[in-house]
Order: sequence, then structure tokens, then C-alpha cells
Amino acid sequence: MIIKVGIIGGAGYTAGELLRILVHHPQVQLQYVHSNSHAGRPLWAVHNDLTGDVEMIFTNEVKEADVIFLCLGHGKSVEFLNTNHLPGNPKIIDLSQDFRINQTFQAHDGSCRKFVYGLPEYNREQICTAHYVANPGCFATAFELALLPLAKAGLLTEEVHVNGITGSTGAGQSHTATTHFSWRNNNISIYKPFTHQHLHEVRQTLEIAAGGAVPELNFLPVRGDFTRGIFLSAYTDTHLEFSELQNLYRQYYSDAAFTILCNSEISLKEAVGTNKCLLRVEKYGNKALFTSIIDNLLKGASGQAVQNMNLMFGIDEKAGLRLKATGF
Repeated sequence: MIIKVGIIGGAGYTAGELLRILVHHPQVQLQYVHSNSHAGRPLWAVHNDLTGDVEMIFTNEVKEADVIFLCLGHGKSVEFLNTNHLPGNPKIIDLSQDFRINQTFQAHDGSCRKFVYGLPEYNREQICTAHYVANPGCFATAFELALLPLAKAGLLTEEVHVNGITGSTGAGQSHTATTHFSWRNNNISIYKPFTHQHLHEVRQTLEIAAGGAVPELNFLPVRGDFTRGIFLSAYTDTHLEFSELQNLYRQYYSDAAFTILCNSEISLKEAVGTNKCLLRVEKYGNKALFTSIIDNLLKGASGQAVQNMNLMFGIDEKAGLRLKATGF
């Protein structure tokens, strides 16, 4: 099977990572990359890492494809779907937050699209039959994978404390006061304490998995002085013994293609550049500690989007995603 792919919003970080994966994906034919601001320019002029790999140019036309990836800013996917006709009724994978919470989209023309939340370790069967998928947020992915086995077993009963540090690419490509090099380098800061936008989708996912309300989720997001990756740690009280926690997590992720339970200490570089989520479970007294590490642009965005595409088209879930971390 050859999947014909279109990308909307082709100039940003997530589109660049999609292109890096898709130009070498064995079952993908890249049909077009849409960008109003760069139409007529070659892809490599914006994404320099594609030099020598592809000669395609950006277009401002929406063409026919089997699937399109929406790599637009938050709020822009709704706007795009309301103002553009998509020839051929393609499948859609949206990388914004537009359909993660309100997953039924009623367009101005009266059409209705029902999006499935695209976390394979949680929603695999629904993704396999979905026509529209809402890709999870990067912090949300690391957060949910750390706690889903507990929630699913009805054992997430005590208040949770979470600290997550993210690379500068998590803020997107646009320059702001807290993303330029001279501010970010050798610096660290907390932002949006207890109010981060991904908490809404995390709570929704965990409550659906648990079949009811979950306890307070106290989240401190941190800006890191590196470019990519998320290192998230969460702890909560539990009566479970360490061996019970280990068995619970091993069973839950036994069939997961990219979520790996680790016995030894893990570090960020082991996940950066891959579509993996590395998890470690520990127990200290009555507290369970969960460490969850991902690449925010891959498992937290474009890699997971390709994983979802593979599932939607019934091909090898790992196709195009057998990526090794550099580790140094």
C-alpha cells in the first residue's frame, strides 16, 4: 500500500519533523506541502535538513490526498476546515489542540467530523478505524503514559504531584521573550503552574480510563535550557507493593510498540530523536514515583502522528519510525 500524504501548515517544527520521517517512509508518497507564506519556495529552503532529499516546492493549493496532517497553530485547524474544501474526503490527523477536548466538529457547511483521541496506548482500536484523529499534546502524552495503568485499574486514588521540564522547541518556531537563545541558554523557569492547557486533556483521558473522577493533578511545567525532549516525574501515594506496580505497568504496556518500561535509571538523551516513551516505576515508602521521557517533537507530536497514520491505514505501526537516539 502507498499512502498519498498532504501537509497543511508546512513551515513549522512539527511539519519539519513530519517531513523528515515521511520522505523516507517506505509506504508514503508525499503529494504536497501547503504554506501560504512560503508558496513557490523549495522545502529545503525552509527545512535545511532536507537538502538533497527532496526537490518539492511549497504550494498554496489544497490537493487530493489519502490523508492530510494539519500542522497549524491552535485555533487554526477549525478555521482551515471551515474555509477549505478537501478533495477526495481524506483522513485527517490534527496536531493542534482544536479537537482534543471537543472532539465533534460541526463545520459551517453543516458537515460533522468526529475526532478520535490519538494516543495509541490508550485508544488503539478506535484509531485503527478512525477517519479523523486528534493528536495528543506533548506534555499530555508523557503525563498520560505515566499514569494510565493506575487510572485504568481504578487505583489512581490519591493526589498526584507532577514536574515536567521541556525543551525550547515545545514553544513552537515563533520567537518570544522566553524562547530566544540568549534568554533560554543556561536558564530555567516555571511557567503556567497548575494551569497548563494540557491538563484538560490529561484529566479527560484519565477520567475516561478510570470510569470516573480522578484526584487532584498538581502540575509544574518547567522551561529547560535545551532544544528538545520532555523529562516528566510524577508521584502519588499508593498501597501497592513495588512488585504489584511493576506487574501492572508491564501488563498494560506489554503490546505497546514504543512505550518501554525500564528497570534502570533513565535519562533524556535515550529518548530524544526517537518515537519512544521511556518509563520507570519506583517505590519509596508509600509513594510511587513514575518517570516518563519522550521527544516532544516525535512521540509528543509528529512521530505519534505518523504512528497514528500507520494504524489508520492498517500497516506496520513502526513503519518509518525505527529511529535510534544519538545518546551523545
